[in-house]
Amino acid sequence: MSSAPAKPTKAELAAAVHKTVPDLVAPNLQVLFCGINPGLYTAALGHHFGRPGNRFWPALHGAGFTPRLFKPWDEHELLPLGYGITNMVPRTTAAASELRPSEYVEGGLRLARLVDTYQPRVVAFLGIGAYRSAFARPKAQLGLQDHVLGASRLWALPSPSGLNANHQLSDLIALLRALREWVDQSPTS
Repeated sequence: MSSAPAKPTKAELAAAVHKTVPDLVAPNLQVLFCGINPGLYTAALGHHFGRPGNRFWPALHGAGFTPRLFKPWDEHELLPLGYGITNMVPRTTAAASELRPSEYVEGGLRLARLVDTYQPRVVAFLGIGAYRSAFARPKAQLGLQDHVLGASRLWALPSPSGLNANHQLSDLIALLRALREWVDQSPTS
């Protein structure tokens, strides 16, 4: 367990717009979680899902993916468990609404290359709107999708951002638990 980094200053947050957050990925992961894009707080920290109000880490633990509640700076502990993190769009913004539609499409192509290289079993999109936009699937619903990237199955989930009022933490936990149970019960190909 790493120690918590200092809270970013206003100047560090402003400078974060020029930063990216490196992918946390390795070959043959069970699940590659794919966020929409890094926010300023996350980029300033340099760790995925870094903003204190983001519900990714509590939902991941609540669904049984992690043995304890990880903090963003513990993200490296996911790899030995078979999980990784990337973003649909690497560009940092204050809000996902700042992204252009073409960035989602480009992000989908980048993700397809990443998946081709690392071959995760499942790619779990943490933002169904980003998934719909990137892959021209406007009617996609939450859960297991009917198409694949390479040999990787695809799941669409809500964004864990604290700004997403449509889904509470309990909803996110239930949806992530369904993914974990599917991964645990489905035979590998």
